[in-house]
Amino acid sequence: MPKKGLGKGLGSLFNESDIKEVTSDINQSKEGDITNIRLTLIEPNKKQPRRNFDDEKITALADSIKEHGLIQPIIVTPSENGMYKIVAGERRWRAAKKAKIKEIPALIRPYNDEQVAEIALIENLQRENLNPIEEAIGYNLLMEEFNLTQEIISKRVGKSRSAVANSLRLLSLEKDIQKMLISEVLTSGHARAVLSIDNKELRIAFAKRIVDDNLNVRQAEALAKQLQKKTPTKNVKEKTAYDIEIEKIQNNLSSAMGTKVKINHTPKKGKIEIEYYGNKDLERILEFFNI
Repeated sequence: MPKKGLGKGLGSLFNESDIKEVTSDINQSKEGDITNIRLTLIEPNKKQPRRNFDDEKITALADSIKEHGLIQPIIVTPSENGMYKIVAGERRWRAAKKAKIKEIPALIRPYNDEQVAEIALIENLQRENLNPIEEAIGYNLLMEEFNLTQEIISKRVGKSRSAVANSLRLLSLEKDIQKMLISEVLTSGHARAVLSIDNKELRIAFAKRIVDDNLNVRQAEALAKQLQKKTPTKNVKEKTAYDIEIEKIQNNLSSAMGTKVKINHTPKKGKIEIEYYGNKDLERILEFFNI
């Protein structure tokens, strides 16, 4: 199955006013602010949202740096250990190391940890496509680090709250499946089909079959429905009008709360299961109930 990126840059995750506010220091920097810093004094940001760096692209950038030098400076902030932490430009820093350059131009800015994390996230979203897992990690970082709710994030990205929630659900997938998403042999559309399978072992086998058989999203969704029908269930019976009504209520709750809701109902008792993805998402759900 050919790899397919998301085709999403910064504009898909933040509106124009948000971009201008966070990147104002970058845009307003003057040439006189640029300082050459030895590579040995620069360290990467541990909260860098990008987990994967393409070695071929790093090598190509290194070759360009050897020939033309590093045209665009990186952005760093002083650390307490006397080093400079990268705020934006880790790819350029890695390429410069590969090119065996001793020092590179940098803009030094006194950012706090929160600002470093936020700008690093935005710089990555702006410059390169993120795979589905990195996108989900980006949303989760906004929630955990900056106390943003799914509702606020959804407004910034121009998506429904359920779309953001579905992205976050990818982080609940097994590591083997997440690796397929990271390598982009699976798309987020395929992942939604995989998430419809409750059995862990079956999910992994299903994901591998999607890749091996080169299934598109529609084919994967159709196969998922077939697998669900074949899954053994107790006391299988046709849906009554009452069952359909319960299912309708379940769907309405899922839509209203922006997360998966499951109602297990019997004439005598039942329970409602509500999924959440992290502490901030739990707080959002509690606020929904005014708790």
